[in-house]
Amino acid sequence: MPRDIRLDQMMSKAVECAEHIKKHERALVVSHIDADGLTSGAIAVLALERAGLTCEVMFLKQLDKESLERITDSGYELVVFTDLGSGLIDTIESLDINAVVVDHHIPSQSNYVYHLNPCLFGVEGSYEASGSTMTYILARALQGDLNVDLSPLAVVGAVGDLQQIKKGKLTGLNRIVLEQGKRKGYISYINDLKLFGKQTKPVFKLLQYSVDPVLPGLTGREDACISFLKECGIELKGERWKRWIDLTQNEKRKVVSSLIKHCIAHGLSPDVAQQLVGEVYILEREREGTELRDASEYSTLLNATARYDEAEVGLAVCLGDRERALSRARTLLGEHRKNLVDGISFVMENGVIKRESYVYFDAGSRIKDTIVGIVAGMSMSMIGREVPIIAIAETDDGKLKISARTTQSKARKGINLAEALSMAASIVGGVGGGHPVAAGATIPRTKKDEFLNALEKILCDQLGN
Repeated sequence: MPRDIRLDQMMSKAVECAEHIKKHERALVVSHIDADGLTSGAIAVLALERAGLTCEVMFLKQLDKESLERITDSGYELVVFTDLGSGLIDTIESLDINAVVVDHHIPSQSNYVYHLNPCLFGVEGSYEASGSTMTYILARALQGDLNVDLSPLAVVGAVGDLQQIKKGKLTGLNRIVLEQGKRKGYISYINDLKLFGKQTKPVFKLLQYSVDPVLPGLTGREDACISFLKECGIELKGERWKRWIDLTQNEKRKVVSSLIKHCIAHGLSPDVAQQLVGEVYILEREREGTELRDASEYSTLLNATARYDEAEVGLAVCLGDRERALSRARTLLGEHRKNLVDGISFVMENGVIKRESYVYFDAGSRIKDTIVGIVAGMSMSMIGREVPIIAIAETDDGKLKISARTTQSKARKGINLAEALSMAASIVGGVGGGHPVAAGATIPRTKKDEFLNALEKILCDQLGN
């Protein structure tokens, strides 16, 4: 089906959902605790309030039947789910919740009317449309051009969801939103180094603290990073330590070229080394030299709030608080970056256990369950990408959080982690879902071995082994 017809059908569904929302005065917005979920929730709140509704917000680690039953008992006249809900759309319908579900994850079978999901229109939810992009489409259906100023939040959510990884840039619906924001002067994009901290950190710190990927011979070694940059002919200090944004274009080219050569010479695969450079997204209305100027840094800042049980801080930043909430978010970001480094160190020190169709590590309580998926993704650059990586961590409520990551090339060969984790989790009384290349599940703590054995069989079946 031609793409324009699919988009027309999707916009018709968005308008249908918007018209239903306008019949109400009060709504509960329920969203997920990551950058995509936070930006989705913020877009929904701003759009609904502009449409005249009063909103409250709830953030969840994972939507399950128990949380849906609590939402049912809360008595809200309307519930708007963003960045979650599609996997349990049949349960939402059976509980008779008056809901609008705006999501991009693989949906369960249902004919529920107020359900906006790209998968229903043949658009790929793992790289063409994030939860924030779908919520932005709903916002446009509510009030048109009035809500174009929400496009930067949609882009931050898409980048936080790693929607740009497969193609090296945002594509599909994400691209349409990006271009709408660009035309109005809210966003720009350039090819640049993709390491974290370009806006805020001294250049040598940019290299020293890189964990995605780990830079061989440089990550964790301040002296080596300073020496490397001096060999590139970079003057590191004027009145203060220079940041990446302070370098000239010629200086940036020298560093990038030398960095790629260095990484390949020290064992990093050429494919990973080349991915150090790519399309990056600049939020033109945010102050230069802050985390909020760069979409990737903004999304990391947001992950540092909700994943540490302070989602209200991230939401406040998305809604415009550049004082108290931003200050708190920066403190949480520092802790988050340290925890990621500690998590990577755990994997490097303890290694992974190899199964026929995947490798896994069990972090127990050593890595927080809300960031173990991020650690799993980062670990792929060190342990190899031949098979999916499965990460396990204990949750505060006595369960196990499972996070799984793989590559697009494996997905093309038949791997579908969303399907695999959903099936394996259901066998042991848990729940799971997500995308073909990134998925998660929650299972009873006593069912780990049974889950891993079931997952082994499912993944082997997917590969035809």
